[in-house]
Amino acid sequence: MNHQRWMSQNFFVFFMTWGIFLPYWTGWLVQAKGLSVTEASIIMGFGLLARGVSSLFAFPLISKYWSSHTVILVLTAGSLAATILYIPSSSFVGLFIVTMVFSIIFPALLPALESTAGVLVQQGGVHYGKSRSYGSIGFVVSVLIISMITGYFGEQAILGSMITGLCFLLLMCLLPAPAVLLVKPTAKNRKESLTMRGLWQVKSFPIVLLIVVLLQGSHASYYNYGYIYLQDLGVKKYYIGMIINIAVMFEIFYFLKADHLFKKWQPSSLLLLAASGSTLRWLLVFLFPNVWVFMLSQSLHALSFGVAHYAFILYITRNLPKQQIPNAQGMYSALAMGLGTAVLTLAGGLLYEVSPTLSFLSMIVCTLPAIFLVMTTRKKYDY
Repeated sequence: MNHQRWMSQNFFVFFMTWGIFLPYWTGWLVQAKGLSVTEASIIMGFGLLARGVSSLFAFPLISKYWSSHTVILVLTAGSLAATILYIPSSSFVGLFIVTMVFSIIFPALLPALESTAGVLVQQGGVHYGKSRSYGSIGFVVSVLIISMITGYFGEQAILGSMITGLCFLLLMCLLPAPAVLLVKPTAKNRKESLTMRGLWQVKSFPIVLLIVVLLQGSHASYYNYGYIYLQDLGVKKYYIGMIINIAVMFEIFYFLKADHLFKKWQPSSLLLLAASGSTLRWLLVFLFPNVWVFMLSQSLHALSFGVAHYAFILYITRNLPKQQIPNAQGMYSALAMGLGTAVLTLAGGLLYEVSPTLSFLSMIVCTLPAIFLVMTTRKKYDY
């Protein structure tokens, strides 16, 4: 099995499902299930908290007992089962419970795949940026398909699309995988395995983690309310997917070239670039509340998300042993993509009810401190 091809294919299929979940799930709860924006925000916010706890504790734990391939297989099957539970759910309480279950399982696939990629970068000669670009392509394809499906059938089709996507991902898990991913950790491995506590002994790790938590958390309003915001601007459903995909297209171009263009860059320089681009992005959306400027701001996603994410992957593959990669990915997913974003999702939802653009502006409370942290710590910790 070609390691590069396997990783690229799995990123592609997973991010097709992620392209359904990330931009559309809040809108689906509002439009198809009849919740208010505030109710949907509460559910998604607590879902992010559940995701954070799962990524921080459950994912690193099962990684010590199961092979990487088994982890992905079990999480995929569990995600499919949890998604089917949405079908009979219609009340706020029912949707809240199902979303908690779903949020514990499905988002854990992200650190599972990212950890697998980290191992293959170190041991299998995989180019991370090239494989990750296929994930972004899968996201683009998914968003375009969903925008057309919802245009014809309405938001009710979103759930069916997610179930279909997870079925494809489950089929991918049944195909042959690289041998290094099939090795089950032994009792000796678990005894000698490094704990999360050991990450804090790497002096630069807490600083880098805090910076990426701030930068990824600053996307909370965009991820959860971007779809609704475009509807509020009067954009037809057919075009919403295209507009969302502008961000991912620039992300694809970045990941395709990142391994070559930024090979000699320090993670700190990449983080500073990401924080600056992110600040500019949210200021533009706030100052010019129209669809054309929103489309222009989408080009900055390559900086606000892509560069920040690549900087963290670059940092952990250069500075951590392979045994610590699942712990680092679990912590990154839990804090940057989960707990931090959860708090900002709840805050953004309240501000969105006051003014949609104010919800986006509030995200600079993350990006400005990130700039300050990079500028004041990069020389001291040499990262």
